[in-house]
Amino acid sequence: MDTTRLVTALVETDAVRFGEFELSHGGTSDYYVDKYRFETDPTALSLVAEAFADRLSGERLAGVALGAVPLVAATAVETDTPYLIVRKAAKEYGTGNRIEGELPDGEIVVLEDIATTGQSALDAVEALRDAGTTVDRVLVVVDRQAGASELLAEADVQLESLVTADQLLAARE
Repeated sequence: MDTTRLVTALVETDAVRFGEFELSHGGTSDYYVDKYRFETDPTALSLVAEAFADRLSGERLAGVALGAVPLVAATAVETDTPYLIVRKAAKEYGTGNRIEGELPDGEIVVLEDIATTGQSALDAVEALRDAGTTVDRVLVVVDRQAGASELLAEADVQLESLVTADQLLAARE
């Protein structure tokens, strides 16, 4: 997939916002990438699923709840591949599962929306590894280039992004 097409789609959904924003890890930023803008837009979501599909080669998929669930579902449809949903913590009701879906044999690729520090992706990788699966790659829509790649590398996980924050910010100018 042509990165320019994806960047254009993300910009057209108004996913990049400027101002003062608090980020999930507690830091602040003068811009924000609003995943809900591109995850709820059918054209952008379809392009993300197509771009993820282009980077896969038969691995099973896992999405980090809640933000990556639309991404992993759309990519699963695009690739005709079953997927898992990894919660931040086990449910306290029902089945009590932290991982939803059937655990496969073979390799799993974790899909994520925005990577800043990489901690939520790493938590999902660790949960999947603790369940006996093999995970060595995380695919993310936008890498904010704020340490996620380095954190994941310490756990022998490669971070691949469809676009970087620099690419999105350059397209907005």
